[in-house]
Amino acid sequence: MAGRTDEQHRIALFIDFENLVTNTGISANNFDLQPALDQLLEQGKVVFRRAYCNWSRFEDAKQRLHDVGVELVDVPPSTRAGKNSADMRLVIDALELCYAREQIDTFVIASGDSDFCPLAYKLRENGRTVIGLAVREASSQMFVRACDQFIYMKPKHRGESSHKDKDHGGRGGKGDEGKGGKRGGKGHDKGHDAKGGKEGAESKGGKPKAEVPAVAREVVQSLLRRATGPLNPSLVKETIVRKEPDFDERDHGFSTFARLLEALEQEGLLRRIQQGRQGYIVGPDSDFGAPAREVKGGKGRHAKAPAPVEEEEEELESYPDPDDEGL
Repeated sequence: MAGRTDEQHRIALFIDFENLVTNTGISANNFDLQPALDQLLEQGKVVFRRAYCNWSRFEDAKQRLHDVGVELVDVPPSTRAGKNSADMRLVIDALELCYAREQIDTFVIASGDSDFCPLAYKLRENGRTVIGLAVREASSQMFVRACDQFIYMKPKHRGESSHKDKDHGGRGGKGDEGKGGKRGGKGHDKGHDAKGGKEGAESKGGKPKAEVPAVAREVVQSLLRRATGPLNPSLVKETIVRKEPDFDERDHGFSTFARLLEALEQEGLLRRIQQGRQGYIVGPDSDFGAPAREVKGGKGRHAKAPAPVEEEEEELESYPDPDDEGL
């Protein structure tokens, strides 16, 4: 992100609140920003937090947002139809902050609306990293692709409904019938939660099936073909996320990215090596890192250092003592 270390990231969070609680399974009284906020805090400091909405409609959420330090911007209806200009206010404030505060290098847009695509493009054009945040079913793929990274929120009650649906044979649970039917119409498997849109998505009722995604294979093979030395695994992860901003290894059944690399190694696509305290990956037939492996494996076998070869003493040519000659 803009060439900074993780500790230096300064993050601004902009929330289009009505978008997050309209037909998403999240309501004002069960809205919980903390899990998503925790993921952002792993990447840096969230120094700006603002939510836009006509708050007279969502009184139940105000205290929850205050508790996590979010400033509430009230945007009353501007038309007879009840529409407000919350999205316009959000765009103006985000661009103003972009130009006025250069130290803020990451902008989080909490909305799934494709209307924010131009904002994402402009922020990225100005060297900022853009992270999207929304519920999967309510997220436009155009907006997902416009972001550098995309985080999906998980409605609490939807996970519980998925568990019940699985116990009763999959679909048919009343609590999530409308939304579950929509997912079923798209051909998703039974018992999947809101992340069921991806192959190998995690099931709340049991352990997810681990399956290596095609994008991971493509990126690893492409990077290793061009590599002139060992690759840092973080480079592989960053490249995958650039291709698929909403990529998350947990959606494919892997608890960590290291587990995904382990599965790729078992498929014979790469080899993991250790150099000092840092792990790297190389091609399966590459000789990169071989000396490091030998040193590591040789500690047990060669506890004793081989005895140094003693240099043969050079034979010195003897000369007669001049005093002895002719005396």
